[in-house]
Amino acid sequence: MIEMAILGLLKDRAMHGYELKKELTAQLGQFWQASYGSLYPTVRRLERQGLIELAYPKVDVTRRRNIYRITEAGEELFEQRLCERATVLDETKFGVRFAFSRYLTQDDRVDLLERRRAYLTEMAADLKEKLKSYREKIDKYTYRLMEHRVDTTRADIEWIDRLIAEEKLKTKPNG
Repeated sequence: MIEMAILGLLKDRAMHGYELKKELTAQLGQFWQASYGSLYPTVRRLERQGLIELAYPKVDVTRRRNIYRITEAGEELFEQRLCERATVLDETKFGVRFAFSRYLTQDDRVDLLERRRAYLTEMAADLKEKLKSYREKIDKYTYRLMEHRVDTTRADIEWIDRLIAEEKLKTKPNG
């Protein structure tokens, strides 16, 4: 997913490595912390694959910084990955796709959100069922932790419902 995140950020604007790390952390830090140890090898690999390229070197007083931009091939791969009907089970994969959903069509955004809602609804039902059967088998702290997971999952479903409603409001004609 780091490849997709880098391509998405470079789709917005050209950046050097430090800016990429800063933006990855600022925009997507809740999903993972990108380290320079994972960032720079990925940047080099994307460059070798022709998905990003040097925009122009930026000369700094102390060092030269390489500014990268996405290539046409990188744009195509980013669009392809963004539009895949990939799993919404993984929080990171869903989060990265949603973070760049401004590049999706409205229908594709709604589809992504509806698939995530379906997964979370099923997960909440499963957790509630486990709570019933585990109530006498587990200690109260484990029970409370499971109860918290049900509550946060319900909150996520409510959030997604609001997002879907907002998306669908965009299609209503002004009357």
